Amino acid sequence: DKLIKGLTALPEVRLNGHPEQRLPGNVNVSIKRVEGESLILSLDMAGIAVSSGSACTSGSLNPSHVLMAMGLDHQTAHGSLRFTLGKSTGEEDIDYVLEVIPGIIQRLRKMSPIQAELG
Repeated sequence: DKLIKGLTALPEVRLNGHPEQRLPGNVNVSIKRVEGESLILSLDMAGIAVSSGSACTSGSLNPSHVLMAMGLDHQTAHGSLRFTLGKSTGEEDIDYVLEVIPGIIQRLRKMSPIQAELG
C-alpha cells in the first residue's frame, strides 16, 4: 500500500497493527515526538481529514485504549493518526498526503513541548 510505505519511510513513524491483515482502507500510524491534536489541526488546515482514534471515540482527547493495550506508551499512542480511505480516494490524494505531511511533522517537532522534554 502506497500510503503505508510512504508514511513509514518517514523518520519515527510506525504502522500500528499488522501490515497485511488489516481492514482495507484503514491506516493507523504513530508519529513520535508530535502531539496528535496538533497534527490533526495542521493536516485539517492542509485539507486532509484524519482522526486520532476510532470513529466511535472521535472527540475524545484520550489516546486510543486499543493502542495502549497493544503496548504503545501514552506519548506514542497520543501521536497516532487514523487515515480512512474510501472509494473516492484517488492516487493524487495519497500523493498529496505524502507530499504535505513531512513538512508538517518537521514544523511541529520543532515547536513541540514533547521535543523540548527530550532535549
